[in-house]
Amino acid sequence: MTSTAEKRQMKSAARLYAVQALFQMESSGQTVQAITREFESHRFGETYDEGEFVEGDVDHFRAVVASAVNWQAKIDQLTDRALVAKWPIDRIDPVLRALFRAAGAEFVDIDTPPKVAINEYVDVAKAFFPEGKESKFVNAVLDHMAREAKPAAF
Repeated sequence: MTSTAEKRQMKSAARLYAVQALFQMESSGQTVQAITREFESHRFGETYDEGEFVEGDVDHFRAVVASAVNWQAKIDQLTDRALVAKWPIDRIDPVLRALFRAAGAEFVDIDTPPKVAINEYVDVAKAFFPEGKESKFVNAVLDHMAREAKPAAF
């Protein structure tokens, strides 16, 4: 039986993997099916020189990636409205773009409380950018997106 803490950790891992998968899809042109198959077969729970990858929540991973792709236009519009006019989504770092799409999927199509999603994706930003100010930027953009997508939650 999986504990509540383990389930939470698996969902967190799924979010990190979803951001990686969305980034890889954009940079390589691979399909959703190819990416999800690769991540589920070769990333979840695997051990590499860098260490062991945590087992991810496969259902949550699939839901985030699929929703990010299916709702990408709406999510990108939400993101654009949250960004400074001189920095539309296509000009920002591709890792951040993938992160905003994954988080946006949870705001638009998945029943995750917005504050939970914001905290989780800020942690993902810290994992990718441990030395930078990106996590504060991510927090501000996601807060704006969440308030627009799910105003009743605030």
